[in-house]
Amino acid sequence: MAVNLKGRSLDSLFHLTKEEIDQILKTSELLKSQLLRGEEHPLLKGKTLAMVFEKPSTRTRISFEVGMWQLGGYALYLSASDLQLGRGETIADTAQVLSRYVDGIMARVFAHQTILDLVKYSTVPVVNGLSDFTHPCQGLADLFTIYEKKGRLSGLRLAYVGDGNNVAHSLLYGCSKVGMNITLACPKEFEPAREVVSKAKEEGKRNGCEIRVTRDPKEAVKGADIVYTDVWASMGKEKEQEKRVKVFKPFQVNGKLVKEAAGDYIFMHCLPAHRGQEVTDEVADSKNSVIFDQAENRLHTQKALLALIM
Repeated sequence: MAVNLKGRSLDSLFHLTKEEIDQILKTSELLKSQLLRGEEHPLLKGKTLAMVFEKPSTRTRISFEVGMWQLGGYALYLSASDLQLGRGETIADTAQVLSRYVDGIMARVFAHQTILDLVKYSTVPVVNGLSDFTHPCQGLADLFTIYEKKGRLSGLRLAYVGDGNNVAHSLLYGCSKVGMNITLACPKEFEPAREVVSKAKEEGKRNGCEIRVTRDPKEAVKGADIVYTDVWASMGKEKEQEKRVKVFKPFQVNGKLVKEAAGDYIFMHCLPAHRGQEVTDEVADSKNSVIFDQAENRLHTQKALLALIM
């Protein structure tokens, strides 16, 4: 291995170097090609991953569970009622107890601090399967999908249209690390965190790419190689749904908007999609859409990450 990630935790893409991201993507490519050829790769035979879920999920649970099985290991599903993180028992105690039983922990949680506490007190690698602040596993799958479709990452232009949420944060960190230009079009008061934009801009200067935030979707999408959107109200924000629909309506990704993008642009969405809201069927089902390849690649990139850190 060019880069040694053994024993490392992943709370955010910001804490990975460009070389480490490259290593994960190369390993993803290798494992995917082996799987398609029917070759087994039991790299984690006899190892166990604890999957902690405060939030329910389709893609995260299935991709990690199937991924561990394909790697020869076992994935143990633990729901919020099984653990009651930070309520029945402190996160510190939970992390230390789980570390005595398993070889790795994946957690999908509400508060990002929960991930940081698990990382701090665990003696085995911890993977952020999603928090309210970042979604690094999605970010890795996104980068891998773009690399597959475009053959490169550096120098491309990605336009993100919508809520400046955890997915937007991971794209900011990921793009700035690999030298990909990114412009985010978000409504006022729904922009990404200033600290994330600031860190991404610093990283972008080092890697020769531009990081921008605007309130004009047309400006963001103009000439873009990738157009990306996400739901207007993420899990936990459902009470704001009615308000958000009104605010985000001008930020819908539709046929008219994507005409501003490059002719060979690809459309991405981390799913699940609320069709008719953040994206129309015309775009989601177009020849430019790679949303299901993107969903599949969660499996391959997460397998690569687990194989490298466990």
